[in-house]
Amino acid sequence: MGSSAGLLIATGLFTAVSSLPEEQFLSWGWRVPFLLSIVLVVVGLVIRLKIAETPAFERVKKAGTEARTPIIDAVRTYPKSLHLVIGMRVAENACGYIFTVFVLDYVTQELGLPNSAAYAGVMIAAGVQFLITPIYGTISDRIGRRPVYMWGAGFLVLFAFPFFWLANTESPILIRLAIVLAYAVGNGAMFATQPAFFSELFGTNVRYSGVSLGYQLSAVFAGGLAPFIATALLAWAGSYWPVALYVMAAGLISFVSVYLATESFREDLTEELAREPAAQTGGADQPT
Repeated sequence: MGSSAGLLIATGLFTAVSSLPEEQFLSWGWRVPFLLSIVLVVVGLVIRLKIAETPAFERVKKAGTEARTPIIDAVRTYPKSLHLVIGMRVAENACGYIFTVFVLDYVTQELGLPNSAAYAGVMIAAGVQFLITPIYGTISDRIGRRPVYMWGAGFLVLFAFPFFWLANTESPILIRLAIVLAYAVGNGAMFATQPAFFSELFGTNVRYSGVSLGYQLSAVFAGGLAPFIATALLAWAGSYWPVALYVMAAGLISFVSVYLATESFREDLTEELAREPAAQTGGADQPT
């Protein structure tokens, strides 16, 4: 929910300052959102300092069995889980940037429409995702992580071409609908499930490092490059179809990765310490 709230606030602020006269925007207006972001840094720092450790990790600390090199241990002990996290995040991260960053350029440069159509769509989508995230999370607690995540990845595969069909109508309402469906409904299902799903794929000793390593590696290669790849594909073909295929490919990678993962929503992490030695020796890449 924090990511969608941040996107909503950031997009709203940038929309506000971009309405300034061009001279004021270029001289100081564009700096305002960046300066105000320090508030988020302070909030994040307070949360990190105040939040309590989980009971499972407290028992690890009490027993003195913390991992000395958690990143190395995560790679060595849970290689399958690490690769699955990277694969599962490809669609959420790459498509998330396409539906919130690339779409802004597509609507203004390719379709020649005012940026308000896309900005409003991103803001609405962020707000809807903020509201729908706990709903998806609750559903994943009831029926499992895999079906919810696979629904999100599969939706993006099926919606890749319809997304651009709706955008190419040049109707602001349909453009906003396309962004909301893609980002909130499809991407939202994966984003809402990630924290619990990814955490349950690693043991307590390396959970933070394992999840973070897979999360960030995928962010670099999937999300960070997505807008540039999409822009290059659009320039190369002069049409949206290779970008739609790119979205489909990302969705398929995540769909298959989730299919290969073990369902984890019924695992009791409070009993995990009794299982962990076996997981780290005989079943190195099995989720706990």
